[in-house]
Amino acid sequence: MSPTAKLTDRTVEVDLGGRFVTVPEGGLYDRFSMDTDLDEVERDPQVSSVDFFRRMPKSRVDSRIGPTMTPNFYYRISTTRLTMLAPAKAIRARLPRELDPLEIAPGLGIVSVMAFRYDVCDIDFYTEAAVGIAVKPGRHGGLGLLDLVTGLKNDSLHSYVLSLPVNTEIAQVRGHDGYGFPKWVTALDVDIDTARTSAKVANDQGGLDLALSAPTPKQTARPTGEHVSTLTSYTTIDGAWHSTTSQINMLSSGTTRFPRGLDLQLGEGRMSDDLRSLKPIRTIQLDVTTEGQLALHMPVPTSIQDRS
Repeated sequence: MSPTAKLTDRTVEVDLGGRFVTVPEGGLYDRFSMDTDLDEVERDPQVSSVDFFRRMPKSRVDSRIGPTMTPNFYYRISTTRLTMLAPAKAIRARLPRELDPLEIAPGLGIVSVMAFRYDVCDIDFYTEAAVGIAVKPGRHGGLGLLDLVTGLKNDSLHSYVLSLPVNTEIAQVRGHDGYGFPKWVTALDVDIDTARTSAKVANDQGGLDLALSAPTPKQTARPTGEHVSTLTSYTTIDGAWHSTTSQINMLSSGTTRFPRGLDLQLGEGRMSDDLRSLKPIRTIQLDVTTEGQLALHMPVPTSIQDRS
């Protein structure tokens, strides 16, 4: 029987550094508390392989959410990202002064709307969405052309996130208290397959915050480990800058430039407010990964150049 097949409608309560949250009874977190048995995960029909994780040992660390294992492993994920142009002036107004936007041309930066579906994960199934800003690396001094090229190819991105809603308590507490991300819990549906990609985020009143829908770009399948991209996100924890590294093993993905058939709806809520504040001009790229894997490392203190 697969790990997910053992889930019931019942939940159990777990302690995350003094914060108590519920998780599915019989789920991966209930049984393994982040130290998941890879052999058992490999038996899940949703997971094509765990080879990516076998070469990446976990370690136990102390954190603001109590003792935990790192990295957090995501064994089956699907993701989408809309990349948009926006005025650098509007972007700078939303960035901490220590960070600089990554500019595609003078006065023109890059912002993103993202959605994630985590089908099999150390902290069980959940969905997530984000509004983020592409930034130069924390101590970068030059134009960043190389960063721009590699970033648009999905190889290496640095970001600052404005909104990061999720649909489970454990994801919210771990993400907010442990990583410093602006996370809250809301109703959030993400459906991604080879035909269509869609996401819908609810606001506090149950109405529409943000929704997107688009044809899925043609997917290219790759062997595990062949294309691993890196995302570095900057947050402050207790007033100090930290960087969080995500390694994404892209097993089946595709890209469309200037996507047609894209439907992006803004409603009333935190995500829509954040996106409107960035004054996006045009969507230039749609990236969709219908099958991937992720290793999310705990944040580490980092040196950020003071640009004041």
